[in-house]
Amino acid sequence: MLKKSLVLMGISAAFFAQAQDVSLIRNTVDVYSSTPMVGSAKFNAMAGANGALGGDANSLLTNPAGLGVAISGEVSATLSIMGNKNKTSFGGQTIDYSKTRGDLGNAGGVIAFPLMTESAWKFINIGVNFSNQSLDNVIQTPGNANITAALPDGAASLDGHAYSRYGNLSKMSFGVGANYNHTFYIGAGLNFFNASVDQYDRLGLRMNKNNYVDVFERQDTPYSERASGFSASVGVIGKLSPNFRLGASLETPTFWSIDREFSFYNNPQYGNGIAPEDRKFTSPLKATVSAAFVASKNFSLNVDYTLGLTKPDYKVYGLVERDLNSFFKENYKNMSEVRVGAEYRVQQLRLRGGYSYLSSPFDALTVSRFDNAGNIGDQSYSNLMLSDRNLLSFGIGYDFKSFYIDASYQNVTSKYSNPFMRSVVGTDYDSAYYSLDSKSIYTSDDYAVSEVKNSRNNFFITVGWKF
Repeated sequence: MLKKSLVLMGISAAFFAQAQDVSLIRNTVDVYSSTPMVGSAKFNAMAGANGALGGDANSLLTNPAGLGVAISGEVSATLSIMGNKNKTSFGGQTIDYSKTRGDLGNAGGVIAFPLMTESAWKFINIGVNFSNQSLDNVIQTPGNANITAALPDGAASLDGHAYSRYGNLSKMSFGVGANYNHTFYIGAGLNFFNASVDQYDRLGLRMNKNNYVDVFERQDTPYSERASGFSASVGVIGKLSPNFRLGASLETPTFWSIDREFSFYNNPQYGNGIAPEDRKFTSPLKATVSAAFVASKNFSLNVDYTLGLTKPDYKVYGLVERDLNSFFKENYKNMSEVRVGAEYRVQQLRLRGGYSYLSSPFDALTVSRFDNAGNIGDQSYSNLMLSDRNLLSFGIGYDFKSFYIDASYQNVTSKYSNPFMRSVVGTDYDSAYYSLDSKSIYTSDDYAVSEVKNSRNNFFITVGWKF
């Protein structure tokens, strides 16, 4: 096996000296440290806030004790239509990327087992839930003629750049919940994850002499990752009164095993080729506390707060993993999320709405970068690579007694600064860009940074059966 020789250089709290691969850092957070929160249309309409309400299989996404709240069996399936749009601005120009994709977003069920005894334990329920989301995301940055490069074939200017990611993230959960006297509920679950990621990092440089655009691949890209992981969760819910409930849950870190294949260039021994690599990764431990107000059978309100308690951590096989861990140790903030959701019932009609806020994962970072005029200087960013996220949702449903149908819509927005172009070759690291066509090599001590506005418009339709 050919082991990578790239290094993520030392990083102080104020200066982001050199990224081995921005896409790798980004994917560590929003692929391997996150969890697919695509539930039923009801769950999504309430922004995923159900930690103290429970009652269906989607409880396995927040608090497995919610399985114990169910008093009847239920199965459902959800079609998701996910729309993703990036508006990337740089040098006075903008490129829009958009993609819409339909898929099975969620499926699950609960089997309720009433205990026919005089004991205060009323139900033992078993649940299963499958959640699935697309990872497709393309950030296309426009060119800027003021940013120049000296290549072996002559002078050139920046024609554009693209990060392209394609893939899926899924979570299959199995759990059990128990009901004690309809006032106290406990639950536990096992979660199995699968991720598929295909990542590209391409730079275009336009030759001054003939306007030819030479396309460069970053060292060790494209790469593909096929990963599996597992975690466990436990939770409790207690009724303080008929109208108020409190809940708490804990999800262990997800223990990932990642199989990678990456393209390498200009290796002194192997030249150009493809090599395999294995990684082990541990995501942050997460805790959730919840509160719910149930005014009557017609109105309910739930608030969840989730906090990451630890930092992302790679098992160290060499310099790459050691320096990645150093970066996250010094610059990663424990992410938190607040989710608020409500439901109002008018006879058989259901009206729902929700909001969630996810905090930014990084402290402010400073980079040496090109400005729009091509000048070089230090700039601090509070939202480099990723930023905070806002989600607004609403939905409607209708209950036909045994059958029901629900629909919902989500709008998810974020804005972040997108660094690229820095590429350095040293004694024991290589992050340069390579052209397979002209055989040119591009290096730069400085970043270019574009601004990305991301908007996701998601639609969900759920059909379910209660028995």
